Formats: sequence, C-alpha cells, structure tokens
Amino acid sequence: MAGPATQSPMKLMALQLLLWHSALWTVQEATPLGPASSLPQSFLLKCLEQVRKIQGDGAALQEKLCATYKLCHPEELVLLGHSLGIPWAPLSSCPSQALQLAGCLSQLHSGLFLYQGLLQALEGISPELGPTLDTLQLDVADFATTIWQQMEELGMAPALQPTQGAMPAFASAFQRRAGGVLVASHLQSFLEVSYRVLRHLAQP
Repeated sequence: MAGPATQSPMKLMALQLLLWHSALWTVQEATPLGPASSLPQSFLLKCLEQVRKIQGDGAALQEKLCATYKLCHPEELVLLGHSLGIPWAPLSSCPSQALQLAGCLSQLHSGLFLYQGLLQALEGISPELGPTLDTLQLDVADFATTIWQQMEELGMAPALQPTQGAMPAFASAFQRRAGGVLVASHLQSFLEVSYRVLRHLAQP
C-alpha cells in the first residue's frame, strides 16, 4: 500500500491530466462554428439520432460498471488511463471559425473508428456487461459507416478505409473494467462535441 508521500504526487498528476483534458474540450466547445453546410438534412438527422443512441448505450455501460464494480468516477482513473495509453480522438477541424467540412467528416469517422477498436479491446469485460458492450460496438460501427458513405458520396473519402492502430493491452479484469469506464467517458465527450457540430449543420 502506497504511503501519503507516494499517493500525493500521483493524485496531483491525475488531477493535472484531468484538468488538461477538461480544458481541451472546453476550448473546443466554446469556439464558434462556421457557416452551416449543404449536407443533406436526411444525413444530418440520421447522424443526430445515432449520436443520441450511442450516448444512451455508453451511459448504460457506465451505470452498470458503477453499480456492479463501483467504478463510478472516471476522474479517479485518469492516471491509469494515461499509463494504459487510452487515446482521445480530436475534432479540431469541426468547431472552428471556418469549419473544414472534409476535415471534420474525416475526424468524425476516424474518431468513431478509434472507438470501435477501443471497444473491441474491452471484449471479455464481464458476462454481465457483454451484451451492453456488443450493442455499443454495433451502434458506433453503424455511425462510422453512415459518415463514410456520406464522404464517398461527396468524393471526400480516401481510397482506402483506415486501418486500426495498436490498442491498449489490459493485463487484468480490473484494468479492462476501468478501461471501460474511461473509454465510455472519452466517447461521451467526443459525442457531445459531435452532436453540437451536427446540430449546427442541420440548422436551415
């Protein structure tokens, strides 16, 4: 058991990481959006519906992790997430003064593709959480497909689908469940920004 002298720097580092990530998302959400695009309303409305569905799936996973394993505070796991190498997906091309449509769609797709990989890495998290995780994976994959198909229609899709990079390796059941809390939390932050951007684009 680590003593107070060891725990204090670790807690400080975890707090610093949490504040850094919070500041990043605050800046992104506070930045004004550029003018609305000419993306099809049917596409944008479908995306908004998919975002809300995934947010519900993610909340269900977080609630079950909290109720079953008492992992209720993602901020307490920030240091572990850093050591495991759980990444964040950027959306820097979306909430900007001059919204870069091609870049924004690409970052939306890349972020969803990243979370597909992270959710796949959580497989085997527990028998109780398996069905919820499966639903979340499926809905994230469907949303990624929706974005990709629109990119293809606009001629913005790259020639090849992206390939998945290295994912975190969870060495224990605790790490996998703690990783589940962090991945779900990161995904929710990503979706909040995504929803705001898509809602703006859907305005007449």
